[in-house]
Amino acid sequence: MTKFIAFTAVLCCLAAPGLAFGRRAKPCVTADQASKMLNKDVCITAHVYEVVKLPDGTRFLDVCSPQTPDSACRFTIISLWADRNDVGELMKYQNMDVHIRGIVRPMHGRLGIVLSNVRQFYGGPPKFRPNPRLMHGFNAGQDWPPLYDPNLHTHGGHRSFMNTREQETRPAK
Repeated sequence: MTKFIAFTAVLCCLAAPGLAFGRRAKPCVTADQASKMLNKDVCITAHVYEVVKLPDGTRFLDVCSPQTPDSACRFTIISLWADRNDVGELMKYQNMDVHIRGIVRPMHGRLGIVLSNVRQFYGGPPKFRPNPRLMHGFNAGQDWPPLYDPNLHTHGGHRSFMNTREQETRPAK
């Protein structure tokens, strides 16, 4: 019996790392391949040729070679001014190969990724942005839910899930 327990323990120790690390990270794709993956969460590998900063604070990572005309460049990586503290300095990535995880979205005739947090360079997710339509009128100190849900209201009756006036009568004994 002790041999069986020892054998089982050894088998579990050998199988556990395979289970824990068996799931491989998805390989990164090029910007050309990513342009075919609309609304997908992907890892992009690209060479940053230039970091362009607009007057409003928006920054672009130019991943198209200088020989490619701007009209032929079909992919971009953008970092908004509001995310500058979470993203950090981008000039250090100029003339470097980078891996960026994000959701491929259409952007003014191109496809691209919004770089909203520095963790995207290390395979992490973008910054969470709540839907503003759902957050309208919500205060964390209130006692009611932030959404209007008709199933949560009584509509003047005692029960909201069933009309109290339409009850079946019980048969007499």
